[in-house]
Amino acid sequence: MLAAGDDSSPSARAALEQLCRTYWYPLYAYARRRGHGAHDAEDLVQRFFARLIEKEVLRDLERDAGHFRSFLLTCFNRFVGDEQDRARRVKRGGA
Repeated sequence: MLAAGDDSSPSARAALEQLCRTYWYPLYAYARRRGHGAHDAEDLVQRFFARLIEKEVLRDLERDAGHFRSFLLTCFNRFVGDEQDRARRVKRGGA
């Protein structure tokens, strides 16, 4: 997991790909259990991983900081909440 956030590592891209492959389906299944339709759950997980990469969240991980799965799930829940808030703002006419 730490290698995925280290841009200077030659194996970083492979580690990031493996991380996405490993956790894509569990996050998708979690989103489905939380009531999202199949297409919406796929989109949420894809956008989540894109945001994770874009914001370089994995760069700041520390080996002894805790369980990665808990960290990832917390990040995903916050992302989903932010997406829902954004969708509500748009529906009300806000930007």
